[in-house]
Amino acid sequence: MFERRNVLAAIAAAIAVAGLPLASAAQEKSITVFAAASLKNALDEIDGLFTKQSGIKVVSSYAASSSLMKQIEQGAPADVFLSADIDWMDYGTNHNLIKSDTRENLLGNRLVLIAPKDSKIGNVTIAPGFDLAALVGSGHIATGDVRAVPAGLYAKAALEKLGVWSSVESRIAMAENVRAALVLVARGEASLGIVYETDAKIDPGVKIIGVFPEDSHPPIIYPVAMTKNAKPYAAEYLAFLITPEAKAVFERYGFRVLPKS
Repeated sequence: MFERRNVLAAIAAAIAVAGLPLASAAQEKSITVFAAASLKNALDEIDGLFTKQSGIKVVSSYAASSSLMKQIEQGAPADVFLSADIDWMDYGTNHNLIKSDTRENLLGNRLVLIAPKDSKIGNVTIAPGFDLAALVGSGHIATGDVRAVPAGLYAKAALEKLGVWSSVESRIAMAENVRAALVLVARGEASLGIVYETDAKIDPGVKIIGVFPEDSHPPIIYPVAMTKNAKPYAAEYLAFLITPEAKAVFERYGFRVLPKS
């Protein structure tokens, strides 16, 4: 009887040990998402919903799209890239860094002019030739780096189209990403800022004083795709981003969900 118990105990122990790698693998099932800084609030919420539904953990890293794509190019282990503009996704396509057949234009946004919440500047009509230089005075206009960060690229394009870039170029305070620009305005370190509408809506320290005409800059489009070396189940995440649950969250934060192409 004693010997039989020992055999049963040995079998049970073997089964338990054999199950450890499987349990460990289940716990470690995760994906890494590189996403534009402006998506943080909405995507954090969506990631939680996805993990609850799928059991797949999502680790999201937020920064300027330019910085994230350069990290991917250098070998960073991202599974999904969500850019704030078309150009950096195109860069990934041209350098064979993403799976082009998974690419989708996911969201739209608007470009706005903001000021600190206690600023005396009222609503501004943004139109060709508007006197932005007089509005900013001796202060600064915070936005993303106009050489690489999508928010900055959109801002410069709009100011050039409206014919006011040369009058305010020296007053531009370039930040590493759009959220950093938002912080500068909220703290009063910049008297004005050019950011996305969704960013302005989540920070009580700023107010929107004007909206840039959509024809003053390239369309603000957020494309998403799996990276070239993505885990297969990252496809589940992309599929979740276009579900009604995810759409409701994006829209609550002010994003426009684009129709699936």
